[in-house]
Amino acid sequence: MAIYEKTCKFGFPGKILLITLLHGDTPFPPVEQALRTPNGLLAAGGELTPARLLDAYRHGIFPWFNAGDPILWWSPDPRMVLFPGEFKVSRSLRKTLRKKTYEIRTDTAFGQVMRACAAPRVGQAGTWIHEDMIAAYTELHRMGVAHSVEVWMPKTLFRLQVEGETRRQRANDMDSASAVPTRCGRSPSVREERPSNGSRNRLAEALTLTLSRRERGRSPFPPPGESWIEGWPVTCRRCTAISERGSQHSIADELKLELVGGLYGISIGRMFYGESMFSRSPDASKVALAHLAAQLRRWNFGMIDCQMNTPHLASLGAREIPRAEFIQRLQELIHYTDVTSPWCFDEHELIA
Repeated sequence: MAIYEKTCKFGFPGKILLITLLHGDTPFPPVEQALRTPNGLLAAGGELTPARLLDAYRHGIFPWFNAGDPILWWSPDPRMVLFPGEFKVSRSLRKTLRKKTYEIRTDTAFGQVMRACAAPRVGQAGTWIHEDMIAAYTELHRMGVAHSVEVWMPKTLFRLQVEGETRRQRANDMDSASAVPTRCGRSPSVREERPSNGSRNRLAEALTLTLSRRERGRSPFPPPGESWIEGWPVTCRRCTAISERGSQHSIADELKLELVGGLYGISIGRMFYGESMFSRSPDASKVALAHLAAQLRRWNFGMIDCQMNTPHLASLGAREIPRAEFIQRLQELIHYTDVTSPWCFDEHELIA
């Protein structure tokens, strides 16, 4: 055992914590030795090598630390998990899935997904997904162990969505700043400046065009030179593409798509370890998780590790279980045969 002084960056300034300090091939200590405060802190040090990371996940341990700090390894008790069959589809998410404006792809833009997850977020001072983590998990992706679930949207449709949200926010700001109320609670200047329904009408026209093209049996892909908006089905029609040199690459550029949400994680046997997710469009990360849970259920995966308890994950069906139960289930699931990489989800409608 070694004495390790935690810095104030971790919320315990000047406190001396007794944890294992890893060197080279030093094995992880039993997870039962993890601290209660902070919950789950087990060890420090070591390197983010593929061998070390895979050994950690097989024992219910994961890395979590800030850039510039020693690597910290965690195994909290209780553990937040999502059983694939318990994913909750809310009313709003159900509406989003029925609109079918997204396309789901897997393992075509792993690096983009990680960097999107690492981007600054409102209310957060920084991110734990830094360059060392990106490099380590990208290597696991090359090995076929780390996977991404990506939510794509036609660029034109995404721009309209952003434009509409910007106008709504601007109108709300103007309403708040209004000092001359009228009968409806808004000043005359605000009503004059309120944006028209142009964006909404353009979106409605685009979706109408989509439906009419499908009814006539025409291809959902835009012909060369055209720029009409397509409402993409929420299925994995083509997860990957093969170039003339025979290498795998994303075909997002070919289809003029925008990455608007997704998640990434580690898969060992029939166990999936969720790491992070992001969303640039309403419900995009939930759409990714919904399709992941549905596919993992079809593949007979037992659990999705969510690591820490958050209200957002709980609202989607995740729940806490004792660490002992988590480890017991984990040791069974990791010994199944891995799903062939790269992943490609089945064609399947989540909402009837």
